[in-house]
Amino acid sequence: MVLVSAVRDYVNRMLQDISGMKVLILDSQTVSIVSVVYSQSELLQKEVFLVELIDSISKSEESMSHLKAVYFLRPTSENIQYMRRQLSNPRFGEYHLFFSNMLKDTQIHLLADSDEQEIVQQVQEFYADFIAVDPYHFTLNMPSNHYYILPAVLDPSNLQNFCDRAVDGIGAVFLALKRRPIIRYSRTSDIAKRVAHEAAKLMYQQESGLFDFRRMDISPLLLIVDRRDDPVTPLLNQWTYQAMVYELIGIQDNKVDLRSTGKLPKDQQEVVLSSEQDAFFKANMYENFGDIGMNIKRMVDDFQQVAKSNQNIQTIEDMAKFVDNYPEYRKMHGNVSKHVTLVTEMSKIVEERKLMLVSETEQELACNGGQVAAFEAVTNLLNNENISDIDRLRLVMLYALRYEKESPVQLMQLFNKLQSRSAKYKPGLVQFLLKQAGVDKRTGDLYGNRDFLNIARNMARGLKGVENVYTQHQPLLVQTMESIIKGRLKDVDYPYVGNHYQQGRTQEVIIFIVGGTTYEELRSIAQLNASNSGIRFILGGTAVLNTKRFLKDLEEAQVIARTNANVV
Repeated sequence: MVLVSAVRDYVNRMLQDISGMKVLILDSQTVSIVSVVYSQSELLQKEVFLVELIDSISKSEESMSHLKAVYFLRPTSENIQYMRRQLSNPRFGEYHLFFSNMLKDTQIHLLADSDEQEIVQQVQEFYADFIAVDPYHFTLNMPSNHYYILPAVLDPSNLQNFCDRAVDGIGAVFLALKRRPIIRYSRTSDIAKRVAHEAAKLMYQQESGLFDFRRMDISPLLLIVDRRDDPVTPLLNQWTYQAMVYELIGIQDNKVDLRSTGKLPKDQQEVVLSSEQDAFFKANMYENFGDIGMNIKRMVDDFQQVAKSNQNIQTIEDMAKFVDNYPEYRKMHGNVSKHVTLVTEMSKIVEERKLMLVSETEQELACNGGQVAAFEAVTNLLNNENISDIDRLRLVMLYALRYEKESPVQLMQLFNKLQSRSAKYKPGLVQFLLKQAGVDKRTGDLYGNRDFLNIARNMARGLKGVENVYTQHQPLLVQTMESIIKGRLKDVDYPYVGNHYQQGRTQEVIIFIVGGTTYEELRSIAQLNASNSGIRFILGGTAVLNTKRFLKDLEEAQVIARTNANVV
């Protein structure tokens, strides 16, 4: 609940003390921040009759002096310029300005100078500068997420913007939680080190007063890691509900766009998938695909029982009862058809792309040894006409990450075959992945074959047998969290920033992945939080990844690296 509640609380405080009809004005990022925690009907209850984007409202001249304007914006120089123009020619009766992070003194002066008619009632900082997609999961939805892959010398100003946004988001999370953390980072990552040091500078030097919450309990841990330590997780096909919907159809700000799936009623072309608003989804978001089918069948049966009792209307009392229950009935109907549509669509994709066949080999590549068998399996799938381009590419990438040192000759054969079979394949992309996230670049024991304890653990898992061949993979994050719980996270791999060390066992850990999180990692976090280990984990990152998004970032970074070939 923690992150969603914090952002909801900020939105409540913005809206509830301003009486009368309101217009809520957002920017392209705060619209996501608000929409994942607050529904349109809830906004209406707070007398918000219009929601507008700041750039589109700038184009209109129409006076609306009967409305009070509530602005919720990121404190960017662009937004301050928009505000100055709008204050110099005001259209609304009152202006209430809320910013999602710290304002600079110069920005406050600029706003004050522009408010010549003194219509600004208040200016406040509400630290909701992150998108709380799930109770223990936040993202920054950074469009230029690919900068984490590039060396700093290639594009220093864009990389600085990237780091600034990451630090702003991390700072806001801790201000919302009213905590100041001890900070550690992944040793082999320059970008993780940079974000960690800049976050420490913000919290312990520049704004130390703001982050001084005078709490005597043990500080939380902020661990900043790099996506490149585990490039395997975002490359795998997924078989649990939430992760699978994102991988096969797509999720943006907890909404699923189904317009491309065929003829659907208008109210089902975009559906909301939120554990806060949908009890069935909350109960099933981490369940396996096979179990989801059974659970949906149960939900359909329950609904048919309700529908049958509604058909049996014989008296005025029955009719009154039906009308009273109709909103609930309609909601139940919408929910049933939403989940049936999603699962039907995903079943179709699984069959068309032969994903069970592909995924079995992927899981073998991610979890088990056996280079000869792996080479044969990948070659067979590359030759299979039914396998899609993206699945061919991910198989070769997974093979390359696993066997980059062991079988260079076979690797070249796979590169050549991939190029001949996939027309869209961009040459050199797999090699670029190895250069950026190969074995020499990674912190941690990704395949469990460097460390004796990990080798033993993998053998034990193999002996026990795996209940589901499609979900046997565990993200590297699981090892990291287990090490934190046991107090065994090595200082040499994850150094501390400054002279702030952990005193005693922490009860709260925020893991921030520069480069983006995955829903498979969120599932691991949720399972650990449910296991009562005594530590609450929160996951955050610069974006939420599926394979498509991970590959897009890789391709964009490769283009920049190619144009600066002499530097990389």
